[in-house]
This record gives sequence, structure tokens and C-alpha cells, in this order.
Amino acid sequence: MTDASAPPAEPSPTGAGAPPAPAYRVLTQYVRDLSFENPRAPESLRVEGKPAIDMGVEMSAQGRADGLFEVDIKLSVKASQGEQALFHVELVYGGLFQLQGVREQDIEPMLLVECPRYLFPFAREIVCKQTTDGGFYPPLLLEPIDFAAIYLARRQQQARMEGPVAGQA
Repeated sequence: MTDASAPPAEPSPTGAGAPPAPAYRVLTQYVRDLSFENPRAPESLRVEGKPAIDMGVEMSAQGRADGLFEVDIKLSVKASQGEQALFHVELVYGGLFQLQGVREQDIEPMLLVECPRYLFPFAREIVCKQTTDGGFYPPLLLEPIDFAAIYLARRQQQARMEGPVAGQA
């Protein structure tokens, strides 16, 4: 478990009567689930060339009765060469967050963009260590993820699915 805090919010320029600036605090971080498969070891460790990497990212968030929020990032990384699987890593990495001064309409983007952005470097390190411990060299270093773009794409997809009902103008 790690105890960390987001950078403190800047003081409000309008003084004591203004609402606090939107901020979040990270109360704890944790591995919820971790799986590493290396089905063809040790032969998979002697592969020539770069493997094909297939990566999936999911974010989820839920409120709790105590007013805090649980945020999870699920990373699924598969490496293969041709038809042969080399390794598969699945990680669900989470954090417990407290939001302060966040408007109702900004809660979802805060939980699904800003909180995952904070958690990602820690999850990235775990995936890197798992591939290294699995015998792969060089270790897998995940590229940064644009959580805002993923969030917007998901919102657009939901809007298309919820589009106008047939027969209504």
C-alpha cells in the first residue's frame, strides 16, 4: 500500500469566500489482480526480432458509501510472434481517491481521466517488472496513454448507441 497525495491545490485568488479549487487526494494504491503467463518458456525467450504487441486498456470507477471513490485501470498486454503466444500480462491496478471541490459534471472525467493518469506510471512499472521477471529482454515499456482521448471516444460511442429512437424526430 502506498500513501500519496496529489499536489496541493493553488489558493483561490478570490479569497476565503470562494469554493476550493477542484482537487483529488490519493489515499492508497494497490494491485487488485495480476496475472503473467509465459506458456512457451523457455523457447519463447529465444525469439528473433520484435514480437507483435496487442494491448487493451479499461478504466472503471465507483463511488463508495463513505464518499470516496475506487478507480481501476485494467491493462491487458499480449505478445506473439506469428501464431505463437509469447506472454500475456493482465493487471488491474487501483487507487482510493477523495475528491474535493469537484463540480458534479466534472466528477466522471476526473475519475476516468485524471485519476488513471496518476495511477498509470505505477501500473506501467509493474508490467515492465513482470516481463523482466518472465525472462524477456528488453523489458516491455508501455507508451504513455492518452486517457482523455479514450474517455472522449467512449463518450462518443455511448452517444451513438443512445442516438434517437426509431420513429421519433
